Amino acid sequence: MKNNVSRRDFIRAGALTVLGSAGAAGLARATERANAAPVSDEEHGDHPTPTTVGVVDHVKNGFNPTDILTDFDYGKVSTLPNGQTLREYSFAAVDKNIEIVPGIEYPAWTYNGRIPGPTICCTEGDRIRIHFTNVSAHPHTIHFHGIHPFEMDGVPGAGPGLIQQGQSFTYEFDAEPFGLHLYHCHAFPLARHIAKGLYGAFIVDPKEGRPAVDHEFLMVMNGFDVDFDDENDFYAVNTIPFHYQKEPIQIKVGEKIRVYLVNVLEFDLINSFHLHANFFHYYPTGTALEPSEFTDTIMQAQAQRGILEFSYKFPGRFMFHAHVTEFAELGWNGNFEVTE
Repeated sequence: MKNNVSRRDFIRAGALTVLGSAGAAGLARATERANAAPVSDEEHGDHPTPTTVGVVDHVKNGFNPTDILTDFDYGKVSTLPNGQTLREYSFAAVDKNIEIVPGIEYPAWTYNGRIPGPTICCTEGDRIRIHFTNVSAHPHTIHFHGIHPFEMDGVPGAGPGLIQQGQSFTYEFDAEPFGLHLYHCHAFPLARHIAKGLYGAFIVDPKEGRPAVDHEFLMVMNGFDVDFDDENDFYAVNTIPFHYQKEPIQIKVGEKIRVYLVNVLEFDLINSFHLHANFFHYYPTGTALEPSEFTDTIMQAQAQRGILEFSYKFPGRFMFHAHVTEFAELGWNGNFEVTE
């Protein structure tokens, strides 16, 4: 689908209003309807915040961003003869249409039918075994960030190389180092394979564990180029723009929060995270147990990631969002609902 509608047209169409439903006519009609749409009733004080009209069908999509926050996959666990913990996972590359905003479906490439793919969790030193089958229409791989043998690198020319349609391969290695990592397809053109949705988080805990917290949340920062002009039209955390604005994340005053933040945004060099009315301790890549800084805003280039830890002192509805206005107005914003 090609249209003469840029991402900035969406902002101009809504200004500080809303994006209407698109339907079968696609982006052009979405913009026309946005021009005529009323201002959203969702407000902070006297200032309306951007959002979309209607809701995404999460059941049809097969995943809900609220569930992805805490859907940590520890695999099928067993013990090897040497006493080492083995964790096994089953992955399938699947082509699937996903409703990004109400009325606009995106022809995605996915791991296990969702974006981001399953959140792999383990402990440093565990043996990881990923059974991968490609049932999509294109060759794909899984490349893991971390330390592993060349044959398991998931790139063309390493081990099995590209996994063709109908083929399978098992990636196997020991999880190291501890930290917050990611995985993604490494077939070419690489930008397209990542932008289409083939990525996920890979969390390796230190052997002694991390300090206990009340809530752990995964946030994968991503975006979608729905007209395939190599410019993003929507931005999000965990795929669906404005989701956590419509469905705020529920926490309580004084609770310790840990956020695993991963940036996989294509077509834009820098992404960012800003927390309102609060500061957080930041652990780049999660590979150290002491934070590097105490701040309210951090930047990440593509594939950078880090762990945020914080607590709220006061109740209220507090925003978090990209501190690039364009990203925030096109979907990358949300709220923590903090109660007593």
